[in-house]
Amino acid sequence: MQALSTTTTMTAVADEDVFTRLLDQHAGIIRKVAFGYTNTFADRQDLTQEITLQLWRAYPRYSSDRPFSTWMYRIALNVAISFLRRHTHPVRQTLSLEENEIELVDETAGNSESDERIPLLQQVIASLPALDRGLMLLYLDDHSYCEIAAILGISETNVATKLNRLKQRVREAITKLNQRIS
Repeated sequence: MQALSTTTTMTAVADEDVFTRLLDQHAGIIRKVAFGYTNTFADRQDLTQEITLQLWRAYPRYSSDRPFSTWMYRIALNVAISFLRRHTHPVRQTLSLEENEIELVDETAGNSESDERIPLLQQVIASLPALDRGLMLLYLDDHSYCEIAAILGISETNVATKLNRLKQRVREAITKLNQRIS
């Protein structure tokens, strides 16, 4: 009986080590989702913890047949959508550059035109419904339609249709914001 307990403990430690390594390797996914679905630092921390907890709980059911990042995105987006539903305060409508300065600098390659448009894009994305926000985040993260379909549980055709409509709505929203600013 003692040998079985020791083997089980060793397996659990190995699983925890693998999980921790994979989580560290793909930590950007959690940050992107948390940033895209919350409007305050405290909410981002709460959502990050909730996503991590749900990933750990679901990890025993993870199948290495699928890419870990796809599995992780799917859980992170589902947790984020649930998080939004539980919180009654409105979704972020403005972007504080001071609070997000590091993330903006990391995501831009020094292009000044891009630097100016990122806050507008983030503001528009923040105003989207939860599923559309996830779709746009995955698209902007350069996932293929096939990967997006697998993560969101919709067909590739549906991804293409939704993205085309969403890109048009985003273009129109950015144009309106630019006109207000000018």
